[in-house]
Amino acid sequence: MKIEPQSSDELTRLSKLVEGMSVAMMTTVDDDDALVSRPMSPLEMDSHGAMWFFTDLRSEKIEHLRSVNLSFSDADKSTYVSISGRGEVHAEQARIDQLWTPFARPWFPDGKDSGNIALLKFVPSTAEYWDAPHSKMVRMFAMAASIVASTPIGIGDHDTLTGLSAAR
Repeated sequence: MKIEPQSSDELTRLSKLVEGMSVAMMTTVDDDDALVSRPMSPLEMDSHGAMWFFTDLRSEKIEHLRSVNLSFSDADKSTYVSISGRGEVHAEQARIDQLWTPFARPWFPDGKDSGNIALLKFVPSTAEYWDAPHSKMVRMFAMAASIVASTPIGIGDHDTLTGLSAAR
């Protein structure tokens, strides 16, 4: 995912957390109020924190973008990010051309000129993250110490970033 310089400190923090994560689980709420998740590959995080994805205009998710959650995880780094927001559909060919990658061809065999391709713009509002930057050995030692001492482990950061869409 290409990441633009961000317009606020909170968005900069969020961009650093998701940097290098190539897949997010996108969850929407369908007409029966059921949660529906699918893996999506972000193309870009623009300077206002919006994340851009390719989508098919025939996809059911297009009708369920009022409340969207993106979940990113990197188990090797013990970094987990959950972002709430909303989605918008954009079909400007110039923007599709700008973000096109050959890696999208399996989903869009006709390429960027497919009549069903569009962009899904995810606009974040809040994000929650868990980040344990220490090595696995340090984390394992802290877990063992926590078990022995019967106290919560205190490694890593957990925080909520709010007002993300206000940075627009």
